[in-house]
Amino acid sequence: MNKRRRLLAALGAGALAAPLRGFAQEFPGRPLRLIVPFPPGGSNDMMARLIAAPLSAALGRNVVVDNRGGGNTIIGTEACARAPADGHTFLITGFPYISNPSLVAKLPYDTLRDFAAVGRCSTDPFLISVHPSVPVHTLAELVALARARPGALQYGHTGYGTGQHVAGELFKLAAGIDIVHVPFQGGAPAATAVLGGHAHVLVSTPATVEAHVAAGRLRPLAVTSSERIVQMKDVPTFAESGYPGVVLATQVGVVVPAATPKPVIRRLGDELARVMKLPEVIAGMIRQGFQPAPLAAEAFDALIRAEMVRMQVIVKDVKLKLD
Repeated sequence: MNKRRRLLAALGAGALAAPLRGFAQEFPGRPLRLIVPFPPGGSNDMMARLIAAPLSAALGRNVVVDNRGGGNTIIGTEACARAPADGHTFLITGFPYISNPSLVAKLPYDTLRDFAAVGRCSTDPFLISVHPSVPVHTLAELVALARARPGALQYGHTGYGTGQHVAGELFKLAAGIDIVHVPFQGGAPAATAVLGGHAHVLVSTPATVEAHVAAGRLRPLAVTSSERIVQMKDVPTFAESGYPGVVLATQVGVVVPAATPKPVIRRLGDELARVMKLPEVIAGMIRQGFQPAPLAAEAFDALIRAEMVRMQVIVKDVKLKLD
């Protein structure tokens, strides 16, 4: 009898696995949609367009970039969560993917329940820089100036609750200084304000200001990565500058609706991993200011969960809320 049960179980498992294998082999059956929950032109949009063409070639179907900006990425992220879970719609993650659950009391989706990780592409830190008229050349000198003139300095960033804002407030908390934050509608307007002398300090992504730094229009002081970045090897980390707690980065990767069949997720993950090894993709990432750091689905999922726990502590410490 036990033998018969085992045989029936094996036959049942085989019958169940066959449709999944067939589904994976047929996938993709139509063009795919890569949702970018930001407007065109930003760093996440650049990453999406960098990987879309080689992914299209690898999958044999066109990967269409679909910008769904708004609501601190909530609009685009919800669109992916509600999409059919067949692997034809996936999302590129930004900083708010991890921070929003701590910043927003009622999200229209559950980040951990409604999504499954496919893989990470890069881990991108934030950079603090100053206008050349500000008489500082190191982070220590900026801290000393801020302490001597509490509330007199201003730092520009990309908007309330963004990674740049969180990084700026984390630095202020760690250093015990009072610098007034000034939100702008994006990295370019924030950089323009500091370049024009309307704010003293800028918290940005390195990619946003790399050309300005190279031209001497901005003076970089420190990056929030755990190690120095490829594009600015002379710029120290916050840890090297005496603030080991100021480590923060955007985890840029790909996720799909949680109910997507596992064979399809594996196929997407395998192709993404191959794309991330292409010399032209690596060169393009570095050229555009990204820090290549591919991770497979399981490791990316574990990182997302750990970073969400860490973000709860950071958001509470710096006293941020979006609603």
